[in-house]
Amino acid sequence: MALTREQLAQRVAKELQDGFYVNLGIGIPTLVANYIPQGMQVMLQSENGLLGMGEFPSEENIDADLINAGKQTVTAVAGASFFSSAESFAMIRGGHVDLTVLGAFEVDVNGSIASWMIPGKLIKGMGGAMDLVAGADNIIVTMMHADKHGNSKLLSQCELPLTGYGCIKRVMTDLAFMEIKDGAFHLLERAPGVSVEEIVTKTAGKLVVPAHVPEMTF
Repeated sequence: MALTREQLAQRVAKELQDGFYVNLGIGIPTLVANYIPQGMQVMLQSENGLLGMGEFPSEENIDADLINAGKQTVTAVAGASFFSSAESFAMIRGGHVDLTVLGAFEVDVNGSIASWMIPGKLIKGMGGAMDLVAGADNIIVTMMHADKHGNSKLLSQCELPLTGYGCIKRVMTDLAFMEIKDGAFHLLERAPGVSVEEIVTKTAGKLVVPAHVPEMTF
């Protein structure tokens, strides 16, 4: 069975390590903040100038002035700091973010990502994604494996305008967790109840399947 958005975030949260500085993109990535393992010290960074984001607020502790880069209200953890977006982007461009989690429209076998626009549709802007894919070395993309029509979003070559070329190493979809290397998607894990055959059918780009593909755990 395909993963929910919350399950996607839970699985990605397992990739966090103690002491990491992490940037979470708009959409599914923001949910990762709710699943940081207890006792683990992780500092979440936002392009608009916040280091130390916490979980999403409840009605009791919501602060309309405290937002992330996606204009969502957030909380701040003990030790959080606030600074200008210029300093925030300097942190990103300087390679000081340990893990970046981004959403995407398409990813291809070269590790390229298309995430910022669909021609002919109104967009808010490219945000910080282009800086993140250029300045970050450890990036996980979270996305749906296929669109609502069943068309694969894991391609031999991205068809939409690129956010970055050859910058993505791992992809977490609602069906599978994959590594990108040597011009192919390498299947690492499958969602519980999802068959390898379904993943193969819904992956347009070259897919390398090992003899045994374990189910994900959360």
